[in-house]
Amino acid sequence: MKICIFGAGAIGGYMGAKLAEAGADVSLVARGPHLAAMQENGLTLIEEGVSKTVPVTVSDNSADLGPQDYVIVTLKAHSVPPVVDKMKPLIGPNTTIVSGVNGVPWWYFHKVGGDLEGTRLASVDPGNAQWDGFGPDNVLGCVVYPAAEVIEPGVIKHIEGNRFSLGEPSGEKSERAMALSKALSAAGLKAPVRPKIRDEIWVKLWGNLSFNPISALTHATLDVLCTEPGTREVARNMMLEAQTIAEKLGVKFPIDVDRRIQGGADVGAHRTSMLQDLDANRPMEIDALVGSVQELGRVTNTPTPTIDTVLALIQLRGKVAGLYG
Repeated sequence: MKICIFGAGAIGGYMGAKLAEAGADVSLVARGPHLAAMQENGLTLIEEGVSKTVPVTVSDNSADLGPQDYVIVTLKAHSVPPVVDKMKPLIGPNTTIVSGVNGVPWWYFHKVGGDLEGTRLASVDPGNAQWDGFGPDNVLGCVVYPAAEVIEPGVIKHIEGNRFSLGEPSGEKSERAMALSKALSAAGLKAPVRPKIRDEIWVKLWGNLSFNPISALTHATLDVLCTEPGTREVARNMMLEAQTIAEKLGVKFPIDVDRRIQGGADVGAHRTSMLQDLDANRPMEIDALVGSVQELGRVTNTPTPTIDTVLALIQLRGKVAGLYG
């Protein structure tokens, strides 16, 4: 089984290091100083205070690696459409694209059934780049839970979590899903195959949709924005609007909104990924995490007044910083 991780930053690097250590036939696509460091020294993973370095096959050119059985995409959502063509050398007739990207996935309405079957989402797949370039039949969903960071080029520090939930758009337990689950499990990762992967997508998105833009606008950590009455109410309203949309799409939430907010508060003084990107002068995942939910509101005829307001503010914040649009 040949596995390529396209976008071997913190999460992709963590997964790649675990697979390489387990002896899997894994390759990585990366760039810049991180690529150079891995080529020269291997990939170092610091996990539970233990540092291990593994040799890895890594390139910035997909043509060096050839067709794969699985291509696991771990880029930021807005980075994927522009590089679809660069991924083509990795894709053969039986390649599965594993979409480990935050937010509403571009394939969301594939094999969902009903009147919305085949609906395209411009906010996450402008110009249908992924839908046409990958083909929705070739995709396997993935919800990423671990937290990790690149502390220096070629060095990944694992912070918490090791679960990568997998799921077919159709909900079936396919051979390709089970085979990848087995490979990830052999590498010490949790990889359950879920019949309702969209439910998990929404539970994760529920927090990302609200906590991320509010933190980027206020520079507050999770413990503060989830307990300060004003920002907590804004987050709660955004989440309730999103819940209405999701339930119209058949999603069932296993917890209520107040428990989800409390879960965010319990994480403590954590700076969200969007705030980290803003501080590091990196483009923010505004469309995938917030714009996509607004678009789904339009698709389902659901008013989203709080989401609309926060989206307008974070879009302008991104534009002023030169990190959006």
